[in-house]
Amino acid sequence: METNVNYTVVGVFVIVLLSAVIFGILWLSAGLSMEGHVVYEIYMKESVSGLNVDSQVEFNGVDVGTVKSISLNDKNPQLVELLLNVNTKTPITEGTTATLTTKGLTGTAYIQLQDKGLDTRPLKVMDGQMYPVIKTTPSLFLRLDTALSDLSSNIHQVANSIKSVLDPENQRMIKGTLKNMDRLSEALAGNSQQLNTILHNSAKASQQFSGLLQNGSETMMNLNNTATNFSTLSGEIKQNPAVLIRGKEPQPLGPGE
Repeated sequence: METNVNYTVVGVFVIVLLSAVIFGILWLSAGLSMEGHVVYEIYMKESVSGLNVDSQVEFNGVDVGTVKSISLNDKNPQLVELLLNVNTKTPITEGTTATLTTKGLTGTAYIQLQDKGLDTRPLKVMDGQMYPVIKTTPSLFLRLDTALSDLSSNIHQVANSIKSVLDPENQRMIKGTLKNMDRLSEALAGNSQQLNTILHNSAKASQQFSGLLQNGSETMMNLNNTATNFSTLSGEIKQNPAVLIRGKEPQPLGPGE
């Protein structure tokens, strides 16, 4: 009877041990841990190619969770809904943002969470939502694609502007202007001697004109002196009309002169 009991105990122990080993293997393979997780939701407005369920979620480069599910939005298929399992100790706030990122040469896609501390209020579930929604920012590839699209559009506009400027009529006008400039250059080159002569004569005329101005200035000074003398004489005549007959009388001599 004791032998049967020992076999039963051993069998139970073996079964429990195998169950524990199997559970441990499943636990480790599934990435389970004793830490709690909070489910957050994000909406991506771009392709999430390369991102899979169980892809990593990092906060400032630290592994804090995994992607729980990926699906299209029922109302807007342009939006991709992602549910994230994030460690409860992760400081998710109103200022936290999520970005689709790839790792180096491997190209493995993951979700990068960042927080610049602009709004430190804890993120909460809003009315009509099942989970707190983390804001998203465009990935590097999306920003590059947008920048290249804008550059291509600007180049196209510039090309159209150049094309409109260089239409056949404007081309004829430009050609005519160039021809006229060429003719003018030839005319100036052929008459360079005459132009030099004209410039030389202009220089002489300028010198002569300068001399005339100087002479005119001297003449004006003489006229001014004459006018001053005439004004003085006129005053003397007004005071003593006899000056016209006798001229200026010498001043009477003083005592003892």
